[in-house]
Amino acid sequence: MAVAATLTGIAIPVIGGTVEEIRLAGAARHIAARVAAARIDAIRRSTTVGLRFVATGSDYSYITYVDTNGNGLRTTEITSGVDVALSARECLHDKYPGAEFGLIAGIPDLDGGSGSADGVRVGTSRILSLSPNGSATSGTLYVHGRRGQYAVRILGATARTRVFAYDTGARRWVSR
Repeated sequence: MAVAATLTGIAIPVIGGTVEEIRLAGAARHIAARVAAARIDAIRRSTTVGLRFVATGSDYSYITYVDTNGNGLRTTEITSGVDVALSARECLHDKYPGAEFGLIAGIPDLDGGSGSADGVRVGTSRILSLSPNGSATSGTLYVHGRRGQYAVRILGATARTRVFAYDTGARRWVSR
């Protein structure tokens, strides 16, 4: 029994770390899929569609909106109801417990910079717009847990998304 208890004591932290890694990877891929779906929706509708990120405490929630008057997504038009929501408000931690937007202190961003822990870097309006020609707002969305860090990079000209994980051992970002 003592051997079984010792082995269980060793295995639990390993399993816990693996579960967190799977959740974070899932959260990052979920965000990448939401961006891809919004891009397809923008092309299908022939109008701008976007994800608006709203600060909720230290994290963010997000909602998909559609431009109804042809002048792009604007915060004032979202607030007044001109640009309408296509989805309900979502929070990463609701689907992926422990995952939230942000950059862990001490980890450089994808460009090698440091200083800002803000996990949503898509412009000051916090709206990631996807246009009917297939392009998007360039930016990076950082997702972290207690120990792991992921990033979803959106390339503007093509709206292509790439998922990266921070390898703490090698101290660098690696493509996933």
